[in-house]
Amino acid sequence: MTIYSVSDRDTEAAGKALAEKLLARIKPDNSLVIAMSGDLGAGKTAFVRGLAAGLGVNTRVTSPTFTIVNEYPGSVPLFHFDLYRLSDAEELFDLGWDDYLQRGGVIAAEWSENAEDAFPGDTVRVRIDKTGENSRHIHIVLPPGLE
Repeated sequence: MTIYSVSDRDTEAAGKALAEKLLARIKPDNSLVIAMSGDLGAGKTAFVRGLAAGLGVNTRVTSPTFTIVNEYPGSVPLFHFDLYRLSDAEELFDLGWDDYLQRGGVIAAEWSENAEDAFPGDTVRVRIDKTGENSRHIHIVLPPGLE
């Protein structure tokens, strides 16, 4: 599915819509993973702000560029990773990635291409392409069973 966005608000709305679609499929003992890619400034964090809203997270969502992961509690917890500074999947596993996969909730990982080997087969894929100063194409690929 491809969504056309012309503003941060549109990008956030796309994230919220995805969260609402997936909400019933989130299991308490297994995290749902969303692997995100896109250039710097493409809107990945704006998309995650929308995900958070759709999951009922009422906290301000910011980029975890320097902390690697921000945790947002809610009825469905959100774990927001920024993998920009990682060089491979091994570094992610050293940070406790396996634990996050088993905690339940939603993991949204920006710069997923930096640790591609860490993602399970049922990962939701989101790619955000800049098509202009404010416009974006948001490509969402749902794995079988989540469509």
